Amino acid sequence: MDFEPLEQRHLDGILALWNKELADQFPMRAKVLRQNILEDRNWLREGSWVATDRRTGKVAGFVVAKIARAGAARFGIGTDTGWIHALLVDANARGQGVGAALLGRAEAALRHAGATNIALGNDLHRRMFPGIPEELEHTRDWFDRRGYVFRERAFDLLRAYRDDEPIGFPVISDVSFRLATPDDRESLTAFMERCFPGTWAYQHADYWEQGGTGREYVVLEKQGAIIGFCRINDDRSPLQAQNVYWAPLFEERLGGIGPLGIDEAERGHQYGISIVKAAIAALYERGVRRMVIDTTPFVEFYGKLGYVPWKSYAKYDKWGE
Repeated sequence: MDFEPLEQRHLDGILALWNKELADQFPMRAKVLRQNILEDRNWLREGSWVATDRRTGKVAGFVVAKIARAGAARFGIGTDTGWIHALLVDANARGQGVGAALLGRAEAALRHAGATNIALGNDLHRRMFPGIPEELEHTRDWFDRRGYVFRERAFDLLRAYRDDEPIGFPVISDVSFRLATPDDRESLTAFMERCFPGTWAYQHADYWEQGGTGREYVVLEKQGAIIGFCRINDDRSPLQAQNVYWAPLFEERLGGIGPLGIDEAERGHQYGISIVKAAIAALYERGVRRMVIDTTPFVEFYGKLGYVPWKSYAKYDKWGE
């Protein structure tokens, strides 16, 4: 094997390897691969490597590392956590130390960049997975042996709707729900930074920078002020989010719901479940009949709306010694 720093020219080979190994459960598209690696400002180039078969020149394995850049600090996000965004080795090349060599290079680069904690997936933004997929049991065992510790489980939930279901925006006397517009950028940004500083505010800022128009946000208003939000995604969103990554698994369009949040001062009025219903209605109006709520531990809460577990992920990390 030859080991080379990951570059743009490797993307086609990485895409081919991914779909050879994982297409049945997680079919990858080139645009998702590009946005999650090359276009992510948190991509750690020196920690991302490709293993190529010396005989064929084909990609036999790769690792992608990320670390929060200095720009994340204004959102209160520390730069001491790094991520293994993805690590994959061709089944025919396993058992030869390729994965261990790739991981070792990524971990060394992350520590050199200042990371004292390394998480598997669950990146700050543009993540591939929130953890290790349940389908990859051998992968969990492999990381267990390398000092990574299981923390918690998260789920993707799924529901399909019929064309004749009575789906509409909730009607509540003192609040209203609507889709955001470009004119809401300033007020919605202020709301996110005040009520949800950190990862959600960071992701929201990136959304507008990537050409967002507001159509991916349902807002909850009270007396003209935003008191809640819910992110929605579909095939026309400017940035593909994790809840619609695996759309190729379905013949019909796939929509995604989440994250969502309500101003702490306004909680206790069932606004949370109501804004999810509003998000469902917004996607339904666009002709979306199958929807995913991703990366949540709240299976019972969303079960009230008919959502059932679809995919499960184990979150792992490793603290520096």
